[in-house]
Amino acid sequence: MTTTRVALVGGTGKLGGIIRDVIDASDDFEVVAVLGSSSDLADMEGADLVVDASVPAVSIDVVRTAIERGINVLVGTSGWSSERIALVRPLVDAAGTGVVFIPNFSLGSVIGSALAAAAAPFFPSIEIIEAHRETKIDSPSGTAVRTAELIAAARVETGPVESPHVDQRARGQQVASVPVHSLRRPGVIARQETILSGAGESLTIVHDTVDPAAAYAPGIRVALDAARDARGVVVGLDSFIDIGFRSPRLRGAAPVAEGSVPGQVARATGA
Repeated sequence: MTTTRVALVGGTGKLGGIIRDVIDASDDFEVVAVLGSSSDLADMEGADLVVDASVPAVSIDVVRTAIERGINVLVGTSGWSSERIALVRPLVDAAGTGVVFIPNFSLGSVIGSALAAAAAPFFPSIEIIEAHRETKIDSPSGTAVRTAELIAAARVETGPVESPHVDQRARGQQVASVPVHSLRRPGVIARQETILSGAGESLTIVHDTVDPAAAYAPGIRVALDAARDARGVVVGLDSFIDIGFRSPRLRGAAPVAEGSVPGQVARATGA
């Protein structure tokens, strides 16, 4: 197979550095351009794939520029809601290219979101609490947005979640009817709790990232392979892996190699 030439946008950031390490360790991909905040986006010319690990304010220009040049894009930048993705979908379809949006490269996080979606029809009250380091500039996180949207999709027949008093700012921001509460503080890398409550009981699904490089690398490899040949808009790592239980959003996905995923902790608790 011919080596895929990659233009990496945001390659000097934390996520960009992890992605570059994964690419450098691969025989199938090669970084041919690293773009920073002051780079001319035209520098992506000649690449076979653009990988975007920039910031939300820049990301949409990166995607549009790549589409205009007929280059596929893998987007790891946070802040892409379904509404924002809808803005570029017609451009992607018209160009015949592919754009893959990955809210979180962690396989454990994807499993946690899928578990939340699977449980969502059975609980009337659902809220999300997500925490990241104080340097994360966007909130809610892309993972929380993705989880809320999956929950809403799973509740099409059941209806929106019960979320009383959401007119009060302290009740969080509603995403697809789900209240989301964002914490930005030192001493944490990434953590998400999805709390599902019903009559007399609650279920909490928690995912912690403790080592980003170890946690994200397997998902980055899956996403790179998928983005290289993608057509149209694809959202979520769950589009490419088989988690192992029946979920409408996961049926038909290609499996990944078996094995444990280091660097992350996922657990579900009932109370």
